[in-house]
Amino acid sequence: MFIQSAALVKAKQGDINRINIYGQEKDAATYRLAKMNLALRGLSHNLGETNDSSFTHDLHRGLYFNYIMANPPFNLKGWYDDNLKNDPRWTDYRTPPESNANYAWILHMLSHLKIADGVAGFLLANGALNDNDTLEIRKKLIQNDKVEAIMVLPREMFITTDISVTLWILNQNKKGGSYHGRSLRNRHHEILFMDLRTWTENPVKGENKKKVRLTTEQIEKAAGIYHTWQSKGTDGTKYEVPELYRSVGIAEIESKGWTLAPSKYIAFIDHDLDIDYEKEMARIQAEMKEIMKQEKKSQQMLEDAFRGIGYGID
Repeated sequence: MFIQSAALVKAKQGDINRINIYGQEKDAATYRLAKMNLALRGLSHNLGETNDSSFTHDLHRGLYFNYIMANPPFNLKGWYDDNLKNDPRWTDYRTPPESNANYAWILHMLSHLKIADGVAGFLLANGALNDNDTLEIRKKLIQNDKVEAIMVLPREMFITTDISVTLWILNQNKKGGSYHGRSLRNRHHEILFMDLRTWTENPVKGENKKKVRLTTEQIEKAAGIYHTWQSKGTDGTKYEVPELYRSVGIAEIESKGWTLAPSKYIAFIDHDLDIDYEKEMARIQAEMKEIMKQEKKSQQMLEDAFRGIGYGID
């Protein structure tokens, strides 16, 4: 992920030497591979002195970052330790449920974002959008204006699973202003919802199972929707395209029980309204006549066969 990010920075004529990568990994083998990959590509990094759990031994405690990217394990169990009960990462919220680490990851990342302008983008299983066990944490995140965008991605994007997942974007500052040469508007208590589950027309070749990948054009389109929504001159109360995206205010989100599922907010078009019923019923009628005709013919053939052997079924 970081190597691809470095390639993107170079492609945009950015200075990769100005970027420092911090991270943490629990698995020893993955930790060594990550350090090797980053070192080979000359990327400045600090993955800590050893592999360890981000929850029970935060190697970067007290450090705050401009950007955080993550693809944590979905619905992780066995993450909790009794020493985490009063952990400062969830003091302002609630202790995440022991049965699932999804919101523990969210609060962990939020605790490391710079207060002034930190932004985080990460993937989670779709269940995190509206599960009951984390309702109060989700409600507080929305009320504290930390959630900026929720984007549901297509199925079949991962080699190891076929589920659809969600890209979350947290932002510590939605008040607007100048940001990397762009003029942003105040998005206070607004969230952008996007549903990209129908973007499945680009299959990955060479895979035994069906897999899809977003094209460069699709990624640019999604980014454009997001950036336009952020920009000055956009009216968040009217920013929507049915079945694709919609900007929603906190009052409506509260009325929907604090769910973050895009399907609860993005308009669905009833395509049945476009059907020519007279024409369609005429087609169905013709098909039914043909089916009934064939059925009568089959019934007659069966009756004749029984009569032929001396057993009428009248």
